[in-house]
Amino acid sequence: MTEKPDALTMAVIQAGLTQVCNEMDIAFTRSAFSPVIAEADDRSSGIYAIEDGALIAQGEFGLPVFVGTMQHSTAAITRLIREGRVAPPEPDDIYIVNDPYLGGTHLMDVRFAMPFHVDGELFCWLQNTGHWPDIGGMVPGGFSAKATEVEQEGLRLPPVKLFKRGVMDQEIYSIITSNIRVADQRIGDIKAQASALKVGANRLAELVARYGVATLKAAISDMRVRAAELMRAHIAGIPDGVYRSEAFVDSDGVVNEPLRIVLKITAQGTELGFDFTGSSPPCRGPMNSVVATTYSAVYLAVRHIFPDTPLNAGAFEPLKIVRPEGTFLDARYPRPVSGCAAEVSQRIAEAVFLALAKAIPEKVTAAPAGSSGNFALGGFDPAKGAAYVMYQISGGGYGGNIEHDGLSNGCSTIGISKTAPVEVMEQYYPILFRRFALREGSGGAGQHRGGFGVHYEVELLRGEARASFVMDHGRFGPPGVQGGQDGAPNIVRIHRGGEVFTPEHLSKDQDVPLKAGDRVEVMTPGGGGYGPASARDPALVARDVLRGYFTADEAARLFGEHA
Repeated sequence: MTEKPDALTMAVIQAGLTQVCNEMDIAFTRSAFSPVIAEADDRSSGIYAIEDGALIAQGEFGLPVFVGTMQHSTAAITRLIREGRVAPPEPDDIYIVNDPYLGGTHLMDVRFAMPFHVDGELFCWLQNTGHWPDIGGMVPGGFSAKATEVEQEGLRLPPVKLFKRGVMDQEIYSIITSNIRVADQRIGDIKAQASALKVGANRLAELVARYGVATLKAAISDMRVRAAELMRAHIAGIPDGVYRSEAFVDSDGVVNEPLRIVLKITAQGTELGFDFTGSSPPCRGPMNSVVATTYSAVYLAVRHIFPDTPLNAGAFEPLKIVRPEGTFLDARYPRPVSGCAAEVSQRIAEAVFLALAKAIPEKVTAAPAGSSGNFALGGFDPAKGAAYVMYQISGGGYGGNIEHDGLSNGCSTIGISKTAPVEVMEQYYPILFRRFALREGSGGAGQHRGGFGVHYEVELLRGEARASFVMDHGRFGPPGVQGGQDGAPNIVRIHRGGEVFTPEHLSKDQDVPLKAGDRVEVMTPGGGGYGPASARDPALVARDVLRGYFTADEAARLFGEHA
């Protein structure tokens, strides 16, 4: 029987496994072709158990929403292999999969999974996810706001070996490139994604050589136990009780009515129960969430509140989620899902924040902007003689908390992805950013106000293009807590042919035709305020006015006479 590693060895191994994932993330970013990966970091890497797909480690630079989804994805791959529906793994194989119903998000998030063998025996899985800028479907970029079935959103891939013993299968590659736009550019991202896994395999092999298989397995098992213990200790600090909240999605893009998320959190001892019974039924449009994304949204929300918990499957064991069957949070084939990861997951996290703000207000923020601001532009650039697909994400305000104001222009709740530099985007695509600035006044007023969103305008310089949006929080601003006011809602305006219009679904539309000189203007949400605005320090109000965040009249209206 292998002796359990001592505390120092445990710490070194845990850091070593995280570093393996970090290096995979960095290698992926540095070698990827698409700006959404190379500049915006829309990707993640992790190590997963062979038995059940459980998360062993994830990189510190990866998207939190992929924590749960890749765990579900690995579990699905191993199950299909056991059932004989997928070919068993051999050394240097790499499977590709983007099927959202098999532990995924939307179709643009493409997952590569590589078995890691030691002395001919499967030890674990290495997996990464990268956001491809296009996967086919109705609109460039894949974010179809009006899709009513998943086939309209793009090419759906079950787990299949894209690389067999290290050699890419040209037939499968041809199938993929025959079904997506700007196909000649995808080889760069594919090779980057595969190479990142190989970097991880090399680094993991060094850990195995240093400590041995038995010691690593013992350490991984103990890490999982310790993460569960720490999460249980955090939960024990939440007063026992039932805490309820609601959150709303603007619309599904097809039916112009809000979708309702109903959440009941039950704190009992060292466990938290999550029940979404009463949420809206499956919707016609693309704002359905597959169950892996729903679970992952709960995981990431709780980890936002308790960030010191180690990132492995043990941290999720005390979180008991009732599968939300019969709701739009448990999408089944063929429901469209392009908005699930970027938008619906953030409403789920928001519901968790709003519920737990009643129980542990000292640890929870008001609602953040809660939208990734998905904006895709596809067209033909006559100057370069080539087609293109541009994908843009944008930041927003974070909610205020008990200690300070919310962060301005923060990344989305679900990840660390950032807006690609405007200079890079202008080099790649026939566009010009006419404006890129803080959206003053957008933070919800409060003792600690919400952070500010972003205000940008993109002009098409030449040729013709089609614009598509899948955003949210256009109907309702991010809610404040403890008496704080809501942040400003999302606003999208199209400046075309001398006229200005807002999409019917506010922040969702597709196939909007643009010509040279037309502009798209976006104002992202501000965060919710924390505590009553009348309690804000007058010196902080004066500072905000001096910096131009609010006018003097706005400050007086929002924060009272003492402003």
